[in-house]
Amino acid sequence: MSSLLDRTIDDLVAANRILAHEGVVDAYGHVSVRHPEHPNLFLLSRSRSPEHVKRKDIMTFALDGTPQNDDTRPPYLERFIHGGIYERRPEINAVVHSHSEDVLPYSITNVPLRPAIHIGSHAGTTIPVWDIADDFGTTDLLVRNVDHGRSLAAGLDQCSCALMRGHGFACAAASLFEAVRIAVYLPINARVTTTARLLSGGAIKTLTDAEITLRNGSDPLSPASQRAWDYWKERAGVSQ
Repeated sequence: MSSLLDRTIDDLVAANRILAHEGVVDAYGHVSVRHPEHPNLFLLSRSRSPEHVKRKDIMTFALDGTPQNDDTRPPYLERFIHGGIYERRPEINAVVHSHSEDVLPYSITNVPLRPAIHIGSHAGTTIPVWDIADDFGTTDLLVRNVDHGRSLAAGLDQCSCALMRGHGFACAAASLFEAVRIAVYLPINARVTTTARLLSGGAIKTLTDAEITLRNGSDPLSPASQRAWDYWKERAGVSQ
């Protein structure tokens, strides 16, 4: 195993633990990363609660969700979320799927979710809602196959996040840190927004497109960004 792949797996394990500790995922939800040496593959844990993921749990998949290396362990059913996004968006290197209840009201109402606080800016200027029923009619709302995954990826389009009607959200970014950052702060932004709407009777002042663009110009490899990653790892008990 190359040192780059080795580090990538370590970071993916850390991302699983971070997202669990920060309450973004529980027994369900998952995070993946594109293979650092083979862009038509991605890395994702076997079907396991994120809090318990270890290095040995990481599997390799083709973009159509097929496990590689004759790996017969049970995979996540919704691995097609990840494959569909990687297939459509070659610049994306990490994907998170969560069922966070804080964002769910915005997936089933006509109230849009938009960055309202500065740490929520990385979700982007537009957060679309994808409804699986639009393409597939009555389903159990799960992304069960390649067609479902491609439909979700099309709904995400060029955005960083898409809400999934009555289900949760998927977010995608150029790096694992960026995807985790979006996933951690999106539910916080949703909670603040909901509370503000209750206080104001509905009208709130969200970030402008220009403010979001300025905020998103920050370097994901900056010392400030590394500080966040180290903090989350320490809290999750995976610091080195």
